[in-house]
Amino acid sequence: MTDRPTVVDYGERGEVRVLADGEALARDAADLFAHIALEAVTLRGRCRVALSGGTTPRRMGELLAQSPDRERVPWNRLDVFWGDERWVPRESPESNAGVAIRTFLDAVPILADQIHPFPTDGTDPDAAAAAYAATIRDLLGEGELTPRFDLVLLGLGEDGHTASLFPGTAALAERDALAVANPVPTLKATRLTLTVPVLAAGREVVFLVGGAGKADALAAVLEGPETPDRLPAQQIRPVDGRLLWLVDRDAVARLDAFSRRDG
Repeated sequence: MTDRPTVVDYGERGEVRVLADGEALARDAADLFAHIALEAVTLRGRCRVALSGGTTPRRMGELLAQSPDRERVPWNRLDVFWGDERWVPRESPESNAGVAIRTFLDAVPILADQIHPFPTDGTDPDAAAAAYAATIRDLLGEGELTPRFDLVLLGLGEDGHTASLFPGTAALAERDALAVANPVPTLKATRLTLTVPVLAAGREVVFLVGGAGKADALAAVLEGPETPDRLPAQQIRPVDGRLLWLVDRDAVARLDAFSRRDG
C-alpha cells in the first residue's frame, strides 16, 4: 500500500478506508468530524454527535482541540453524547465521557449544557439508561420514531463488540429502548449503551479501528458469515445513512480484499 488512503466498498457492510497508521487515522477522523458537523449545521441548523471511547477517538479529540480544526467546527451548534459508558464516576480514568471532557471538550468553545454524558452518579444503572434515553428523545426527537444522530462514532472490540453491545448479551435483542444497562458476564460488570436501532439510525456511522489486535475481528465482521449474535458490530447497518470504516494498515492484515491488492 501507499501512504494514500485505499478504499474498498463492502456493500451493505460499509465502505472501508485504510490509512497509513494510527496518527493518520485520527487525523482523517478529525477531518471527517469537522466536515460532518459543518454540513449538519448548514442543512439542519444543529449537529448531534455520539462519541466513543478508546485511543483513536481520544487522539481525534486532541486534534480537534487544536488549530486549524478547532476553528472549523461550529461548536455553538453542537450537542455531544456517547454511544456507551462504564458504570464508573466521571472522574474515573475509565469514564469515556470523563476522558473526552478532560482531554478535548474542556479545550474547545462548547457550553456545558451542550455536553450530555450518561448519568453515572446514581445507584441504579437501569434508571440511568432510561434517563439518558429520555434526554436523547427530548433533544433529537424531531418527530422521528427513532431519533437520529448526525454522526455516530464506534469502535470494534477483538470479540466483535461495538459500543457496549457484547456477544451473547441481552442488549443485542433490544429494539424498543434507546439506551439500556447491559450486564456483561465476561467483564463481571454492567455497561450503559445505546441500542442497535438508535446506532443504526445515524446519518453517518463511522467505525474507527486501529492495530493488529483488531485484524481478526475486522475480517470476521466484513468478510465472514453473518453471525450478528457473535459479532455484534454486524448489526449496525444504517437504514438511511452511510456506514464507513476508517482503519489503519495493521487492522486490514486479515482482509482478503486488501491482501489481493498487496499481492
